[in-house]
Amino acid sequence: MGKLTGKAAVVTGASKGIGAAIAKAIAAEGATVVVNYASGKADADKVVAAITAAGGKAVAVGGDVTKRAGAEAIVGAAIKHFGRLDIVVNNAGIYEFAAIEEVTEEHFHKQFDVNVLGTLLVTQAASRHLGEGGSIINLGSVVSRTTPAASAVYSGTKGAVDAITGALARELGPRKIRVNSINPGVVVTEGTHSAGIIGSGLDAAAVSQTPLGRLGQPDDIAAVAVFLASDDARWLTGEHLITSGGLR
Repeated sequence: MGKLTGKAAVVTGASKGIGAAIAKAIAAEGATVVVNYASGKADADKVVAAITAAGGKAVAVGGDVTKRAGAEAIVGAAIKHFGRLDIVVNNAGIYEFAAIEEVTEEHFHKQFDVNVLGTLLVTQAASRHLGEGGSIINLGSVVSRTTPAASAVYSGTKGAVDAITGALARELGPRKIRVNSINPGVVVTEGTHSAGIIGSGLDAAAVSQTPLGRLGQPDDIAAVAVFLASDDARWLTGEHLITSGGLR
């Protein structure tokens, strides 16, 4: 019996990186999982195959979290396939860095739509189905505290996620639904590689400021997600767990 046996979960943006690691870790603890993807169906299918090969149960579901219909379809897939919903991980997110002189409306809305509106829409759809003991886990970032240069928009989205987490913890607490966030530091993923963070010198600078002396790995974040989803975290809500190796 795993910590999450009998529970059903939705993990958004789960086709790769942190989301994929969270989906696999939650499934390994016994939960059935909706592996959401925006465009990477082949990658999502690989995550489902890995979960299935390990004895778990999962389904890949495409859907745009920035649209109400997309959010409702993602959540609806959990009810359709598993008959319930207990855990929501709002992992879908994007990041782009730009100096203030380079900020455009497109740059702003692209990030706020996915990182903030997506979190709200998926939570809105899920809140109709979550019952007592439900757990919502939002993916924030240490940037809401470190606020690096050229990250005004991205850091703003993650500051908003922090605020949303606190507000929803108060709103949903009377229904015994917990809402917490995980705020990672720099994590080695396909995204940080493609963004040029890994190998650019920015990664070395981050390591130099990290007491534990290394970059994060997706499994580091997934382990915290399992904790927050489980009864081990039954007395935690409205918390922002900075999962950064001590980087502040």
